[in-house]
Amino acid sequence: MKSEFALAFNEITERFGLPRETVMEALTAAMASAYRRAVNASAAQQVEARIDPETGDVRVFAEKEIVDSVENPETETTLKAAREVDPEAELGGMVLVDSTPEDFGRVAAQTAKQVILQRLREAERDAQYEEFIEREGDMVHGTVHSITPQAVTVGLGRAEALLPRNQQIPGEQFRVRDRIRVYVLEVRKSSRGPVIVVSRTHPFMLRRLLEMEVPEISQGLVEIKGIAREAGRRAKVAVAALREGVDPVGACVGLRGVRIQSIVRDLNDEKIDVIEWNPDSATFILKALSPARVSGVYLDEDPERGKTALVVVPEDQLSLAIGRAGVNARLAARLTGWRIDIKSLPEAASESIHRLSTEASFAELAQREAETVPMIEAILAKKAESRPVTPEEYQVLTAFNDRVQKAVMERRDAVRQAERQVLEEIRAGIPAGAYETELAATGLSERILNLLATGGFTHAGPVLETLKVDEDSILGLDGIGPKSMEEIRQTLTTFEYPEVEVPAEVVEPEVVEVEVEAAPAEAEPEVVPEPEAVIEAAPEPAPEPEAEEAAVEITPEVLEKTFEAIAKELVVEGVDEEEEDKEEKEVELPVAHRKKKKTKKPAKLMEYDPLTGEMVVRRRHKRGEDMWEEEAP
Repeated sequence: MKSEFALAFNEITERFGLPRETVMEALTAAMASAYRRAVNASAAQQVEARIDPETGDVRVFAEKEIVDSVENPETETTLKAAREVDPEAELGGMVLVDSTPEDFGRVAAQTAKQVILQRLREAERDAQYEEFIEREGDMVHGTVHSITPQAVTVGLGRAEALLPRNQQIPGEQFRVRDRIRVYVLEVRKSSRGPVIVVSRTHPFMLRRLLEMEVPEISQGLVEIKGIAREAGRRAKVAVAALREGVDPVGACVGLRGVRIQSIVRDLNDEKIDVIEWNPDSATFILKALSPARVSGVYLDEDPERGKTALVVVPEDQLSLAIGRAGVNARLAARLTGWRIDIKSLPEAASESIHRLSTEASFAELAQREAETVPMIEAILAKKAESRPVTPEEYQVLTAFNDRVQKAVMERRDAVRQAERQVLEEIRAGIPAGAYETELAATGLSERILNLLATGGFTHAGPVLETLKVDEDSILGLDGIGPKSMEEIRQTLTTFEYPEVEVPAEVVEPEVVEVEVEAAPAEAEPEVVPEPEAVIEAAPEPAPEPEAEEAAVEITPEVLEKTFEAIAKELVVEGVDEEEEDKEEKEVELPVAHRKKKKTKKPAKLMEYDPLTGEMVVRRRHKRGEDMWEEEAP
């Protein structure tokens, strides 16, 4: 039968949900603390408590000094008592001795109660923190426990979380014991336990809801590229398919909108636009402004102002594209990463006409559009008088505005390209060491250094660059006049900058790809309709000196086989004279890049004539494949 201690020990572990080792460690620490209080032991003295897990018996061991005569039994012990614990103990040493008081069980129970409870509470807090820190960034279910003007307390089982007012969806009402989904925003430690902050407005909560409701996302068939959300109003989600044949928008919306409607109800009827992501920025911006119809998107990537997109929409779609209080345009800009400027089609067409008539750089385009401009002006006049405009006239406006905007983009890109070239030329004339030399090292006065620092200049290179590009930007700084400019120019241009090695560009060797055409094993000889070319027999190679061998009897059969073997090695390929001249003119390529020549049947054949006992050369006639003519040996 289990003892009362074992039963109580098991009850504590189950109630607090803690491991047995943690509870046992808390008990031993509490007993050691109770002993210190009972005997008033110092913190420097080592004290250990040992508990029998079956019976609950407690033994306390205290570190004591070994002396001849004991004056303080709480800190000293005799050599005889010490050697009962450690046979090698000596005088002056330290040893752990059993020092359990006689009435320690009753006293310890009263003294250690608060320590045990405190340790258990700390262990429980640590366990809660470890549990929820792993769930940070995830979505959990909770129950509303209490509601205050500042926050809503949500029960998460063993712990409670705070849903602050700024993390609640505007207009959403809660009641006690309501079951809600929340996103774990932050988990941090505090003296009263872990503080868990949850949210219902974070964009990642919408991501988690989509992952739960759409199986294609969890399976890796559809990817969420971006989310822009204004809680309680509207959200935009860009999705892309990772496998061909999968409709990402249809997968997220579901059959008759079942999947997306479930998420909308969970988010207090928040409108959600699911759009298909596109790598082309113009197309992506066009889709991001849905449900509005867009007539044209014109991009402008300015190095200083950033990325700006001019979006032209029909006049009846202007309010829809902007949205209530601009929410649709803001979400589209946040989702795409572009600053979006929305204009109506009549307004954009009017600005295009004004640009053609006032800017001299568009004189050529204005001349080409001379016949179209009166028509556009007439359409705009009808629109100003609130007269109806036909769809055909709207198409004319759209086409005209598109041509002008594209011309503007081309001219802008050409100007920036020219500016980049000029800037590269200027940088090439500035020493490389100037970009690594601080202004303080150039000898400029302290006053000018401070004035340049206000403009963001810290090194000499950018200052020299600005002096050549636009020195008015430096002259416009407060406190800098013509004399200061002269000092800056004189000091920085005459300063000797350290040489900086510019890493050479690694040029990879160009690989020449040569197509090698393999000839078939039995290639037919090419039939040339030209007159037969005279081909001279190649001279026989001089025989190499061979080592002396044993005398062999030479018979007609041996001689015939020997000549046949030699004839096979001396077969000469048939080529034309024109091809020989062409090959001599060509540059010889490396062996790895040479083209393999097509194998042709031999034009000459050398064989042994057993009747005469001599080598005979036979030459092929081009008129026939099997006609051979005997030549003199």
